[in-house]
Amino acid sequence: MLFNVEIKISLKEGMLNPEATTIERSLELLGYEVENVKTMETLKFQMNGENNEVIKENVTDMCERLLCNPVIHNYEITVTPQIDCESCRI
Repeated sequence: MLFNVEIKISLKEGMLNPEATTIERSLELLGYEVENVKTMETLKFQMNGENNEVIKENVTDMCERLLCNPVIHNYEITVTPQIDCESCRI
C-alpha cells in the first residue's frame, strides 16, 4: 500500500535560529512589526508499506539517523494512505 509522508522539522525551544532572526530583522526594515519568528522545514514523500505504524516506525528511524539532529530538532510525522483516485470516480 502506498502512503503519503510529511515530516515537519523545527528547532527545539531555546536553540538559536539565525534564519528566523534575519527574517524578523528584514521584515522590520520593510516596516512590518513581527515577533517570535520561527522557521520549519517540511519534507514530503511517498512510501510503500504494510500499514501506518510500519511506515511511521521507518520514518522515525530516518529522522533519528539522517533527517534530523535529535539534540536540537523536534519533528512531527504525518502518515496518510494514498487514495486511489480511480476508485473515487463516478
